[in-house]
Amino acid sequence: MTLHDVLAPAKLNLFLHITGRRADGYHLLQSAFMLIDWCDTLHFELRPSGISREDLTTPLPADDLVLRAARALQAATGCTQGAHIAIDKQIPAQAGMGGGSSDAASTLIALNRLWGLGLKREQLMKIGLELGADVPFFIGGSHAWVEGIGEQLTPLQLPAAQFLVAKPDAGLPTALIFSDPQLKRDSFAATITGFAANPYGFGRNDLQPVAEKLCPEMVEALNWLHTLGLHGRMTGSGSAVFAWAPENFGVPSAQDTLKVRLCSNLAAHPLAGWVD
Repeated sequence: MTLHDVLAPAKLNLFLHITGRRADGYHLLQSAFMLIDWCDTLHFELRPSGISREDLTTPLPADDLVLRAARALQAATGCTQGAHIAIDKQIPAQAGMGGGSSDAASTLIALNRLWGLGLKREQLMKIGLELGADVPFFIGGSHAWVEGIGEQLTPLQLPAAQFLVAKPDAGLPTALIFSDPQLKRDSFAATITGFAANPYGFGRNDLQPVAEKLCPEMVEALNWLHTLGLHGRMTGSGSAVFAWAPENFGVPSAQDTLKVRLCSNLAAHPLAGWVD
């Protein structure tokens, strides 16, 4: 049995506020996560035992989140079946777009089906949280209002829109930003009602001032969006930036150091119907 063309979509943070910090060092945040049609594609082939991975495009780390997700699902269920997983990686790394977490989520959902495990969405989300704070969001199946350390999710409805996304060659390690003493950690709590009144212009990204200091290439990408008459913002912990784009907006040419794509938001996660 095989599962071909399993999609793992990226996300954009429409805003990201840091509202505090727990005693264990984890930051408390509020954000709105939006699914977009910039996707990785995974292929799964059932094997009697063992987990193997094939990188069809970009080489991935030896012990990436896909392999960790597969092993975590085996450990949680006692499943002894195996799989060969091939990955066509398109979402850039160190972008703040959640590519690794999305791959892990799609792996949990696909292997739950391939192995006939019958786990519910909440069970998969619990396993996913052990892999990373963003993984449960991608299992959840919809855009979401996010709180806590990223584990508190409330489904969101968002109007259809398109966004110009630009990723410079340089990346940004998340830990470096969160450890910066100048990071703003005291934003006032926002409300879903306030956000809903202006979802594509609400708030800010509290990580962006620190990221701009660390990554001049990201500042250049923001400036490029500005030359197009667009108001850019960093997504997640960067270094990708994005801006809402009007209808009939054509993709402009960009410098070679930028990977640019015009993306639409999704009505739902492509695998939303694969799990109850």
